[in-house]
This record gives sequence, C-alpha cells and structure tokens, in this order.
Amino acid sequence: MKTQLNQPMKDLPEDAMATKNRKTPHPTLLLVEDDEDLRQQMKWALSSDYELREAGDRTTAIHIVQNEPVHLAILDLGLPPRPHEAVEGLAALEEMLSVNRDLKVIMATGNTDRRHALRAIELGAYDFLEKPIHVEVLKVVLERANYLLRLERENRTLKKQEDQSDFEALIGTSAPMQKVFEVVRRVAKSDISVLVTGESGTGKELIARALHQQSDRAHGAFVAINCGAIPENLLESELFGHEKGAFTGAHTRRKGRIESADKGTLFLDEIGELPTALQVKLLRFLQDHCIERIGGRESIEIDARIIAATNVDLDRAMAQGKFREDLYYRLNTITIPVPPLRDRGGDILLLAERFLSRVADGANKNFAGFTKEAKISIERYHWPGNVRELENRIKRAVAMADGNRITAEDLELDSPRVGYTGHSLKDAREAIERELIQRTLEKTGGNITRAASELGISRPTLHDLIVRYSLREPKES
Repeated sequence: MKTQLNQPMKDLPEDAMATKNRKTPHPTLLLVEDDEDLRQQMKWALSSDYELREAGDRTTAIHIVQNEPVHLAILDLGLPPRPHEAVEGLAALEEMLSVNRDLKVIMATGNTDRRHALRAIELGAYDFLEKPIHVEVLKVVLERANYLLRLERENRTLKKQEDQSDFEALIGTSAPMQKVFEVVRRVAKSDISVLVTGESGTGKELIARALHQQSDRAHGAFVAINCGAIPENLLESELFGHEKGAFTGAHTRRKGRIESADKGTLFLDEIGELPTALQVKLLRFLQDHCIERIGGRESIEIDARIIAATNVDLDRAMAQGKFREDLYYRLNTITIPVPPLRDRGGDILLLAERFLSRVADGANKNFAGFTKEAKISIERYHWPGNVRELENRIKRAVAMADGNRITAEDLELDSPRVGYTGHSLKDAREAIERELIQRTLEKTGGNITRAASELGISRPTLHDLIVRYSLREPKES
C-alpha cells in the first residue's frame, strides 16, 4: 500500500520547479524514498524552499551525497531490496554520514519501524517522523535542522577566525552576551578600572583578556593573578615583589606582578579574597600609581590598567567589614556582569560544538557531533559550573566515548528519555517539544520574536505550535 502525505495536494504544472524564483539560494534536500508517488508529493510540498534531489535506493543516495553538496535528507527506513525491514535504511544513514558528517537526516518510519527509530538517532539521524507524514510538521523539522546546520557553519567560521577575532575565545549570540560584548567595545580603549562579576566558570578572565587585546595596551603584557589561590603570606610578595634579603629565602631581587604589568594590564581575579592588609596597599597603588617592593625604599612608578573580577557579593563583603568601600569604588568604575551559562540560550550548544571540535582535534579523534538526546540533555541541564563545567564534561566524554557521536551518557547527563518511560516515541517527542517551547517562552518573558529566534523557527510557526500544544500565549514584552 502506498503512503501519502497527510495533506491534500494540488496538481502543479510540469515546469513548476523550472520557473521558480531562485534569487536566494536554497538548501539542497535529498529525498530518499522508493515510493515514487510519495516522493512526488514531497517535491510539490517542499520545492519552493529547497533544491531537491531524489533517490529510490541506497546506492543512488550515496552517489548523490558523494558528488553533490547535500545539506538535508529525508530517508525512508524501508528501502529496496528489503523494503519491509530497516537494514537498508540504517546502512544508508551510516554511509551518508560517513561521507558528509554535517548532513542532517530526518528518518521516515512506518508504525512497525518504531523500534528502529532510536537506533537511527544513535547512529546520527537528526530526527524521525512516522508515516503518514504531516506536511507542516515535516516543514518545522526541516526548518530546525537547517537552522542548526547554519549555526554549526557559523561556529566553524568563528573558530577559523579565532586569531583575528576581537573577542578571541569568547563566543555567543545570545542577548545577554551581546550586551557584554557591547560594553567591552565601549570601554576597551579607555584606561578606567573595570570590575567583572559573575559566577565561577563563566569566563571572567576571557572578558578581561578581550578588554586588554582591544585596548591601546595590547602590545604590553597581560598579567593575571588569582588572589584566592595564593597563600596570604606569599601574596604580598607576588603582587609587589621584594628586594634581596627582605625575608628568609629572598636570595635575589624579584619583580612583582604589578610591576610586570607596567605598560600593560593587571588582572586581579577573585579580588574579594584579597586580605584586608593588602587591600590597603592596593588602594594606595591605585591612588598614586607607585609601589615599593618588600624590603625596599625606592618608589617605583607603574603605568598599568587594573581589571578585577569576583564571584562573591562585594556589597555583602563590605557590610561584613571584609572588603574596603574605598577600594571597591576605585575598582568599580565600570561593572561588567557576565551571565551564567543557563541564561545564555542557544550559546550552550554553540559552545558545546566548539569545545567538542577543539578537544577532539587535540586528541586526534573524529566525532560526527552530539546525538540529538545529548543536545536535549545539554540544553536541559542547569550547569552550576557554567562554561568551565561544560568544557570539562566534553573533555571527559571525548576520552571515554565509544561511538562516533557524543551521547548524554558520555557527558554523564541524564538522558531525556528517563522522564518519558512508557510513552510512545511520538508522544515523547511531542512532550519534549512542548516542554522546550514552554521553557523558552518563560525565559524570554513571553517575547514571541526572541523565543522564535532561540528555537530556530518563524513567528507564525511558533504561534501554531502554541495553539497545537494548548500553551498559554504570554503577552510580548
């Protein structure tokens, strides 16, 4: 029995595709389906948005992928010569991804093929759809797959341009990070002191380095010191240096970090951990721009810009008498709050893909990316350790993974399947989709435009999904 698209189709003229407006290049979509009637219906439904290629069997599909730049594919699990089994479809999936690791493949399955759908996802399929295929659902899935493909390309472009980038290792397209970048651009050229705040692992030192590299001091040294990582009895010498014989063990004169930052930038990480006595000396330097080494009497003039960072509440520390108010106001000319990873929306997957590429290259390993379940788990996880935790989990996953894609288990994250035991695959997928839309709407404060952008879909599509899942559509802000 032939399967049809679950939507009435109107006949089109034979030359409809030839006369289409192609001013804007479309993604290339490969239809791998042995049912010619169904293939024709999909062509009619999708030809306005995609450059279409067709294949009725595995051999033809592989030949096309090997010889043409295919971006997306719809692949039937049941292909000849064994159309009632999944062997040919799964084999085609593996071969196509081995040729083009970036290819986004949507599997088309019959009701009897459900048990094979998870296997297809594990092998690297982007998604699966049950027959009869709903046209609007298919269009949404293709639109998201194409959006992800564009993100991955942009990520690779950013990686290639890293050495020339204004923000070096920083990456992010979310609204909170764009605000950070804008402040960095505005204050980088000045010499005013900057206080960078944020949770541990959010990348505060990267912000400090970006400020230095975009400043007129970029030719000078960037000197970093973690005020909470050095014992108190050694910290003064680390900061201010010492003269020979100043204390037991001081066999030679030694410059301190502040002096080493002359004509450059001094980054004081975890400034909230600085002992009170050293806060007084640091304040004096900020006022006079001069220091004295321990055991010395010579006043040394230093021209260094100061950038400080903290993950503690300095207002509370001042109230408790642990941090000097006068030092706080000297350091806090400009504050740059760095958002936690959980508030950065689509940046999470963007960072994950970048870390995977970099870590895998360093380990001489080749991965085709993350499984879909891993991506869902990454987006759902709270990330208390922020960017640093994300990077460390990916390093561990690269070392331990057996397959060609990183799974949620490799990352030691809960699989999204755990919460949907007992549901059909279709119900589970819809539940995950509904949850993701609801969370995104909440995160964006009901702003439909922003929510649609983060989800990688159009505003009308998001409105349709809100209606479909009976979600309460919040007022736009």
